[in-house]
Amino acid sequence: MSQLPPPVRTGRPAAEQNGAPQQFAFRPASKAGRKARLSIQGMSGSGKTWTGLSIAHGLSEGQKFGVIDTERGAASLYAGHRGLQFDTLPMERYDPRDLGRALDAAAQAGYPTVFVDSLSHFWKGTDGTLDQVEKAKAKYGGNKFAGWKDGTPLQNDMVAAILDYPGHVVCSMRSYTEWVLVNGKPERVGMRPEQRKGIEYEFDVAVAMDINNRLEVIKSRCPALHQKVIDRPNGARDIAAPLLAWLAAEPTE
Repeated sequence: MSQLPPPVRTGRPAAEQNGAPQQFAFRPASKAGRKARLSIQGMSGSGKTWTGLSIAHGLSEGQKFGVIDTERGAASLYAGHRGLQFDTLPMERYDPRDLGRALDAAAQAGYPTVFVDSLSHFWKGTDGTLDQVEKAKAKYGGNKFAGWKDGTPLQNDMVAAILDYPGHVVCSMRSYTEWVLVNGKPERVGMRPEQRKGIEYEFDVAVAMDINNRLEVIKSRCPALHQKVIDRPNGARDIAAPLLAWLAAEPTE
């Protein structure tokens, strides 16, 4: 397995470097070298782990891929099924910084695709972002809001690590029913992933699966997948293939 180029952190540059004013330069827009970033959310039993594995398999184009496993071996139950070949990294504590380290290790190993199953644990699991905020509030007199001074940078660095991975990244997320009060009465407004609000903005494609194994594309920068609804999807064929074709397509005049 060939080694991928190292991750490149894309933090905000300093206004000045070595005392000289920062220079700004535009360049032609291009998808060259772009890798897929996809999230898949769903309730228990919706098929998100299997579908995520199938998408990762398709994106890897026959090569072995890596799985960062927080679901106690759920992904490994599918090893070898329909040709799936992958290595796993089991995790039992979910410090967001550890996800960054795991992704760095995956890049060093040369995996063309990494499947994080699931990203939800790094939000609300043991040592996840919410846990880090709870621990940090002691430094601020028990003020939980102030604890986000520590929690937000950890969350942002984790997202940056996902975006900076030199291969494709697929992330599953658990979801739950979201309710709002309308005229004093609770009203169901849909499903929400167990992650920080707005996490779907970080991905090129975000899909949701229901208990009937129906996949709905809720956000897509890939035109071929826009607003698609697919019953019992084949992840490699229905999602990965059009994604790869879009990434490889040359711009039209």
